[in-house]
Amino acid sequence: MEPTGSFEDDPNLTDKKFPGNPTRSYRTQEPLRVVDEILDWQPHSPEVLQNMRNHLEELKRLGIEAIN
Repeated sequence: MEPTGSFEDDPNLTDKKFPGNPTRSYRTQEPLRVVDEILDWQPHSPEVLQNMRNHLEELKRLGIEAIN
């Protein structure tokens, strides 16, 4: 993906929320241009997805919300 306009770091997914997180996540309100396609991507297993959902429910129960 390639942005066609301005973009910014997404603090919900980057080092601001998860110190040491090596990922780079961005957000934009402008359209994105598709420049390539990944054909061999493997999704998470159902068990991993359920663990993620459980963790989000636990955060919600504790009153922990996203930064913005």
